[in-house]
Amino acid sequence: MWWGRRRDAVGDVGLAAVSALECAWEGLPFAREAGIPAVVGVLFGIAVGAALVLRRRWPIAVVLVGVAVTPAEMGFLLSVVALYTLASSEVPRRITATLASMSMAATFVVMYLRTRGDAVDEPTLVISLSVFVAVALTVPPVLFGLYIGARRRLMESLQERADSLERELSLLADRAEERAEWARTEERTRIAREMHDVVAHRVSLMVVHAAALQAVAAKDPVKAVRNAALVGDMGRQALTELREMLGVLRAESPKPAAAGGAGAGPAVVVPVALAGGFEDGPSLGELEVLVGQSRAAGMVVELDVRGAGAGCPAEVEQTAYRVVQEALTNCHKHAPGARVVVRLAHREGEVAMQVENGPCDGKAAEPGLPSGGNGLVGMRERVLGLGGVFVSGPTDEGGFKVSAVLPIR
Repeated sequence: MWWGRRRDAVGDVGLAAVSALECAWEGLPFAREAGIPAVVGVLFGIAVGAALVLRRRWPIAVVLVGVAVTPAEMGFLLSVVALYTLASSEVPRRITATLASMSMAATFVVMYLRTRGDAVDEPTLVISLSVFVAVALTVPPVLFGLYIGARRRLMESLQERADSLERELSLLADRAEERAEWARTEERTRIAREMHDVVAHRVSLMVVHAAALQAVAAKDPVKAVRNAALVGDMGRQALTELREMLGVLRAESPKPAAAGGAGAGPAVVVPVALAGGFEDGPSLGELEVLVGQSRAAGMVVELDVRGAGAGCPAEVEQTAYRVVQEALTNCHKHAPGARVVVRLAHREGEVAMQVENGPCDGKAAEPGLPSGGNGLVGMRERVLGLGGVFVSGPTDEGGFKVSAVLPIR
């Protein structure tokens, strides 16, 4: 049927039954005045009163039925409930005003005609009483219906807004989870690059020095002791850097205050490395020490620095250092005995670096260092992450060259 809920149907049927009883009772005097059988008047009243069951489906028709039976002095409950239903429905306001005016006029006329004979000498009283009854039976149900209709529309609008906000919050939560997952992936990649750079370089030098120590242990004990000391120093440096990175990973940033009030989600705890980065990382000022370590391992390295390096951001200096470090590590792995040239140029608005090695010395033995193939990938990611340019590849002389340019701003 047309009822959305069962209790609405039960309520309408109950009201229609009460209205039918009222109209049937009022149909008896109507039958006597009209000169028709009482049974006909009662049946007519039942049919009129039962029309109230259609008030939600056809409110205009029910109001017109109430207006039509007003001269018979029946259907007062029918008229009041029908006017309320009409005013609270989605019927245009001009139609509601027209039908309410018709009902008020009909009630006024019937009341005036019924009371005129009893108070012939008081026409003002008759008119005032007729107006009062017409207004009392028409205006209150219409006003109450308008209020209920406006309130229902407001609640529906608020419900729609609540549903919309819930969908938006769900979408924002999904996007936040995606961003968090992306951030975790980026951080894992960055940590992997840091650990690769630190461990690979230090351990590569340790392996080279260990091989040299093994070769000269019997022939030159003094040099063997010096190489052993270098291996120990590099091992301690590697452990120190690893402890620093692990400490950064274990540290947690303060929980940010919820910006959204009660509707905001729980604060997310992220590693410090995710938020800020390794502020105590190496800088270009330590490049001479880095090159000296490779020289101590037996590599012929030339360092060429041009321009003043003042005012470079920490992340630029750290990235430049890591690129040179990884390039030297690759030289130890893949170009033993080759001559290496490290160039660094501070230009206006950028820092350029290049690590180039010549052809390998055929007499030098491979150190046997494992390679995961992530060195060049990590360098490229670092440089591109700062908006720089990275190029690597073999040279015409049979060597290999790594070049990068990093913008300062």
